[in-house]
Amino acid sequence: MTLQKPKKMIIMNILDILRRHSDAEHRLSQKDIIDIMKKEHDMVIDRKTVRRNILTLLECGYEIEYNESVRLTQDLQTGEAEETYVWSDFYLSKDISDSELRLLIDSLMFSKSIPYNDCKELIEKLKSLSNIHFNSHVSYTSEITYDRTDNKHLFLNIELLSEAIDKKKKVSFNYTEYKTDKKLHIKTHADSSTEYIVSPYQMASKEGKYYLICNFDKYDDISNYRIDRIMNIKILDEAVKPFEKLKGSNGQRLNLEKYMNERVYMFSDESTKVKFRISKPMISDVIDVFGKNVAFSDEDKNGVSVTVYTNKAAMKQFAKSFAPDVIVLEPHDLRDNIRNELKTAIEKYEKL
Repeated sequence: MTLQKPKKMIIMNILDILRRHSDAEHRLSQKDIIDIMKKEHDMVIDRKTVRRNILTLLECGYEIEYNESVRLTQDLQTGEAEETYVWSDFYLSKDISDSELRLLIDSLMFSKSIPYNDCKELIEKLKSLSNIHFNSHVSYTSEITYDRTDNKHLFLNIELLSEAIDKKKKVSFNYTEYKTDKKLHIKTHADSSTEYIVSPYQMASKEGKYYLICNFDKYDDISNYRIDRIMNIKILDEAVKPFEKLKGSNGQRLNLEKYMNERVYMFSDESTKVKFRISKPMISDVIDVFGKNVAFSDEDKNGVSVTVYTNKAAMKQFAKSFAPDVIVLEPHDLRDNIRNELKTAIEKYEKL
């Protein structure tokens, strides 16, 4: 004997049908809703039930779009024509568009900081925010790569670090690194200790990697650690060091936007004013890496000079990566250091 489903489920089932089957390009008629209700929920309803429950959903604040038309019918008693309002072409307006969902899903797919199973679960949750028509357009998500972090504690790390940042408490953890066996191993300090004690200030994403901006307790400067390389976090009772007391903070609280703009490769040394010369095709690359907060000068047909505030390690990496189209002009010690390293590289190649 089949148990009859409670009528109070009808409104939730109609909402589910609208959520999973409709959008602006795929609207549903009352008959469509009735047919899907029978097929997927084994419930038989009529048009009046559909209209009544959609009215209730509208009163509850759900944004259901529909078309309203006027149909003339004849009154059987008086013979006079009467106007009847007919609703059709229903769809549920979503808080997030399909293009926004796709952007988020693609960002997850190509972020190697998220473990495979966690990434797959997150993508499925995002896909559930749309409908069956959207899911057919993102079937490529089944091809998500296995080449990701081996650390299974990423989201636990984020949760604990978020709590520590909120409470302004230090944390301890082990930091890991890959070795030739392609597995993560706990990193050891020069003093043979494996425990890192840090003051956490903020978490930030850069180039598909998630970093903790913090202070390593033994020093008074700023450090950045990959959150996917952190294991065994513990929140400590000790209060964090004030960020503005650290070397490189210039006595200011952490300005995340400024901090990230000046550390394009997340090297944590102090920022300085750097001037360099580039070929004109490099302008887009410079803006991609350093943002629009750069100053251009001395433009001619061959190139243009760029002035930016960044740290020396990041500038060295950028200049070496794009040599000879990037030539550092100032500061002189950085220019000389890059020149010497490039000379050394050439000598090593010449020995091959």
